[in-house]
Amino acid sequence: MSELTVVKRRLLDGKWSGVVARIDGAGMAEAPRIAVTLDGKQVLGVTLVQGEEGKWELTVPVPSEAIADGLRTILIQDSQDGTALNSIALLSGEALDEDIRAEVELLREELDMLKRAFRRHCVETS
Repeated sequence: MSELTVVKRRLLDGKWSGVVARIDGAGMAEAPRIAVTLDGKQVLGVTLVQGEEGKWELTVPVPSEAIADGLRTILIQDSQDGTALNSIALLSGEALDEDIRAEVELLREELDMLKRAFRRHCVETS
């Protein structure tokens, strides 16, 4: 398990920024080893700048290939042990619309099933 934590600050102008720190709050003199990937490929242009109190400022440019229909996830990991520290999820397009419609339809069917079971229970117990 990693001793690091990554906390998101913001996503602005195609750049995700966050803070890398140790879980125990101790400062880090050396830059942490962070891997940022999209579909298993390294994301280019990632920067780590030393901040206050031994924390590090992480900046991840969102690559253009991450912008597509459906769900795309950029994974931020501790490169020493592979622990996932955070992720950047991008949802968009027609594929997402279909996923949401299917999910809502499934929820409606389950709600109807629960309503029927509840009504049956009420009739049987009264």
